[in-house]
Amino acid sequence: MRRTERLFQIIQILRRRRMPVTGQALAEELEVSLRTLYRDMAELAAQRVPVRGEAGTGYVLEDGYDMPPLMLTVDELEAAILGAQWVAARGDAALSRGAQDLIAKITVAVPQELQPVILDAALTPVSFRRRAVDSFDVGIVRR
Repeated sequence: MRRTERLFQIIQILRRRRMPVTGQALAEELEVSLRTLYRDMAELAAQRVPVRGEAGTGYVLEDGYDMPPLMLTVDELEAAILGAQWVAARGDAALSRGAQDLIAKITVAVPQELQPVILDAALTPVSFRRRAVDSFDVGIVRR
């Protein structure tokens, strides 16, 4: 894995975990030495990525850090669109509307070469089970 990909992956791991992640755990997940990880963390700091590290605790990505807009792989984009379509079809009114808005925002924000992935008619979630009628308000459960 190239260094730029690794730096991106470090940010993704920290964003995904939301809890402190030890250097050793990061190094193992990235399949690099601890020394390489330390160099990568120094590079992120030099690029002003707000990663806070504490000895014995681990690394945390501070809130509010935004990466460049929607640098998604095809697989990530398909996963996001399929998930949002599923929620749009099965969620309560507010959640369904939110999922539809998300699809619209993703459609506008992704690079032109990824537009066909979103517009692909075959990219829809399929369920062969009958949909159960909800006997409770999902909106209350979401709170």
